[in-house]
Amino acid sequence: MRRYVVRRLLLLVPVLVGVSIIIFMVLHLSPGDPAEIMLGSQATQADLERLRAELGLTEPLYVQYVHWLGLVLPEVLGRFKATLVLTGAGLALSTVVGLALGIVSAIRPNSLLDRLSAVASLFGASMPVFWLGIVLMVIFALWLGWLPASGMFAPYGGGGLQDLLLHLALPAVTLAAASVTIIARLTRSTMLETLGQDYIRTARAKGVVERAVVLRHGLKNALIPIVTVVGVQAGYLLGGAVLTETVFAWPGVGTLMVQGILARDFPLVQGCVLVVALSFVVINLVVDLLYAWLDPRIRYE
Repeated sequence: MRRYVVRRLLLLVPVLVGVSIIIFMVLHLSPGDPAEIMLGSQATQADLERLRAELGLTEPLYVQYVHWLGLVLPEVLGRFKATLVLTGAGLALSTVVGLALGIVSAIRPNSLLDRLSAVASLFGASMPVFWLGIVLMVIFALWLGWLPASGMFAPYGGGGLQDLLLHLALPAVTLAAASVTIIARLTRSTMLETLGQDYIRTARAKGVVERAVVLRHGLKNALIPIVTVVGVQAGYLLGGAVLTETVFAWPGVGTLMVQGILARDFPLVQGCVLVVALSFVVINLVVDLLYAWLDPRIRYE
């Protein structure tokens, strides 16, 4: 297992370099002049030459690549911290609520709670992120005045943990809504299959407490597919953060990407895409390692 971890970490290096080179070359392989694409067709020749000099477009490609990494990535990584806070909160919320709904629905299938959970799951999966965010903003920020409508901290006198949590509540719920439904329905189906196994009946026949049967024997053996979908949802939340951050003016990579698109700053957009792509690679590695931790029968050679 230790050798596998070291090998996977070493393999991350060429993967990350390869992804960064591909993303960097997209702009250069696309038809047209990058400077003209960024400034538009109305730009003068002097403006084009000045932008080419500022971006280093007259330099060799390998020099441009190094400059791009050195100039763009620090700015993107600075914004990525806010995106990690939002994505982590959304993932934690969707995982906890989804597991709870799925377990309760599996323990009491076809009950009123199970049916309500199915309806809530359908409702959550059907709502667009931007629409849900606006609705929550109108209700809890404008009508009730309980929570702030935008930003990460209050513009005056903010900056503490309580201020962050208040600003985080609405965007985290918005981001987690669709993922809760997926995790809940998968947990329900997996737990129903697991609770019907012979070893579960044996544990109950031995007089094991029902709570221990469900959590220790049932949930633990059902976690492999759940971990898989949670890892997929982590990547989905990173991508979905673009809309959520835009609606709530959250100062993360998503907002930065939209600003780059509107300003035609394509190197900045490429940097944002690179950071999100690298996050997917790291998430896949973490999911693979969790497999072996959850199931000792899994061994990587």
